[in-house]
Amino acid sequence: MGFSIAAPVGPIGVLCIRRTLTQGKAVGFVSGLGAASADAFFGCVAAFGLTFISTALISQQFWLRLLGGLFLCYLGARTIISKPSQETNQSEGQGMHGAFASTFFLTLTNPITIISFTAIFAALGLGSASANYFSATLIVVGVFLGSALWWLLLSGGVSLLRSKITHTIFLWVNRGSGMIILLFGILALISTL
Repeated sequence: MGFSIAAPVGPIGVLCIRRTLTQGKAVGFVSGLGAASADAFFGCVAAFGLTFISTALISQQFWLRLLGGLFLCYLGARTIISKPSQETNQSEGQGMHGAFASTFFLTLTNPITIISFTAIFAALGLGSASANYFSATLIVVGVFLGSALWWLLLSGGVSLLRSKITHTIFLWVNRGSGMIILLFGILALISTL
């Protein structure tokens, strides 16, 4: 479940690909782990039947989309104007924390994800897992591991291309991924209307 929800490439995927290319596999993977942790949170809400949390997230959908859209626009604009360094960046602890936190936040600002989890759980007949905490815990762990596996494969695959990319290509990667992230931000803002 986690793998299938994480696999479609959206703004988080573009952000992880860019970070893998510009900062290395570890930063790309940690960015993905932020998204996987948010997926696990939503899986927990769906598996344990925490309707008060899902109701609160869905009721605040306007503000979550607005904040997420603004943050995506900021990241997109910052990415477009950033200049790649000549040598590969090795991220330090604070950079890793920021990579994790930003994708965790962006994934949480998409309350539609919880609807996806709830629909998948219901379609697979897993709605009764809330009565059995062990089963619900296994489902949540499975969601996290499946999502984390996707991000490991994505960052690992992209990192294989990293050594073949020139400074000019990095510049275009920044511009292209920045435009895509900015577009997702604008679409998120438009969806609040």
